[in-house]
Amino acid sequence: MTKTFGRITALDDVSVTFRNGEVHGLVGANGAGKSTLIKILAGAHAPDQGAVEIDGQPVTLHSTLDSRRLGLAFIYQELSLVPKFSMLQNLAMGNWKRSAAGLLTWRDLRVRAREVLDLLGLEKPLDVGVERLSVADAWLVSIGRALMSDARLIAMDEPSASLSAEECERLFGVVRGLAARGVAVLYVSHRLNEVVDLCETVTVFRDGRVVDTLSGGAINKQALVRGIVGGETVPQAPATHSEATAKASHPALSVRGLRRSPLVNGVDLDVMPGEVVGLTGLVGSGRTEVARMVFGADRPDSGEMYLDGKPYRPRSVVNAIRAGVALVPEERRSQGLFLEKSIDFNIALPTLRVLRSGPLRLLSNRRRTERSQQMVESLRIKTRSTQTPVRQLSGGNQQKVVMAKWLVGNCKVLLLDEPSRGVDVSARAEIYRVIREQAALGTAVLVISSEFDELKGCDRVVVLREGRVAANLGPDQVSESAILAASFADHTDVHPTQSSRESA
Repeated sequence: MTKTFGRITALDDVSVTFRNGEVHGLVGANGAGKSTLIKILAGAHAPDQGAVEIDGQPVTLHSTLDSRRLGLAFIYQELSLVPKFSMLQNLAMGNWKRSAAGLLTWRDLRVRAREVLDLLGLEKPLDVGVERLSVADAWLVSIGRALMSDARLIAMDEPSASLSAEECERLFGVVRGLAARGVAVLYVSHRLNEVVDLCETVTVFRDGRVVDTLSGGAINKQALVRGIVGGETVPQAPATHSEATAKASHPALSVRGLRRSPLVNGVDLDVMPGEVVGLTGLVGSGRTEVARMVFGADRPDSGEMYLDGKPYRPRSVVNAIRAGVALVPEERRSQGLFLEKSIDFNIALPTLRVLRSGPLRLLSNRRRTERSQQMVESLRIKTRSTQTPVRQLSGGNQQKVVMAKWLVGNCKVLLLDEPSRGVDVSARAEIYRVIREQAALGTAVLVISSEFDELKGCDRVVVLREGRVAANLGPDQVSESAILAASFADHTDVHPTQSSRESA
């Protein structure tokens, strides 16, 4: 019988026990509390109440260093490897061994690193740069770094989200091998078939609480979905068309059979002029990847795209912008703004060509300032001046600046990736108002979101699962349970409704 390694309790709300040599699954909808639990174990967050015990003794995790010293290791979906470093250098990070003189003992580190990688079945030379590795091999290096420090518990957050089927099988073999060696594995995944196959115990989270703990033969997908959703799921009724869809003769944006390995596996999607369509799904479902291809940031492996009924094949972001396609990215601070530059500067960037005048095509500062001021007033951006650096604005006003820079131009298709993430309630209301106003002007809007409150205001909601359309929900069908049921269902269990183009 395996011995209890660790336990975390928080009065009656959360109680989870991890055992040596066991793969313990952690499942729940987006925002259920899984990540918060992991951050508490990692020492990144302090619990408001309750206790963490290791080997039966209460411990206090003041920092990630405390967690590491106690044998806990964490591998997040966004791997924390240094691309320009070799595998050996990445494996050695945090696992430095020094001689009596304080010098690094690279010979000993190399021997230990080779032992670890051999254990994981990664036979590449230690001096190979991490940037040359596949995603699957990069995951193995991250697991290897945890084993370098003899971790007793390894938490993996969505490890298979970016892997192919063959790479997943390889990863599962490693997970089972870790458990066989006595390592406790905390496996967080939205892919319930994996959880059923891999895990000996599964904890189900909902609304920040443990609602079920299953083990052995009690672990099945129906029980997990029931715990995640909060009740039995019901069959989906046929989708109905929104009023905006019925008015247009053809879609503003249409994609057919869109593929990009490994996350997008054949997506059909239509967005009509003046329509607001929600696009949702679990982590790794391919939502953002679809938007990036439409925006020209990534090239599809196959499939067709149409803009206003004409073939659309953007070779770059510049091509997409000139065609009237705009993207408001999820990471606005790093991908959508120059924080040290002014509001005026940021808003003007995509439309500099139309702001030039005269025979020398010089930039008209007067026109630029007028247009920026117009957008500040229209979107109600709270600022004293258009010359204010964007970094001084609140998160909600920064998001409005990202939107404003696209709305000043001839925007036909507006892609919004988590548009209200990190903004307060009042700013959210303003963002929703702007979305509806833009749709009223005839812009096709695609809202990518994991928040039901945001999705329920859309004309339709398309649910992706593992890179395919799992459901196309009309306005009278959109509910949190319907979205979750489609997100977690097998492809054989869900029959997507016809796209608006095919059924028009």
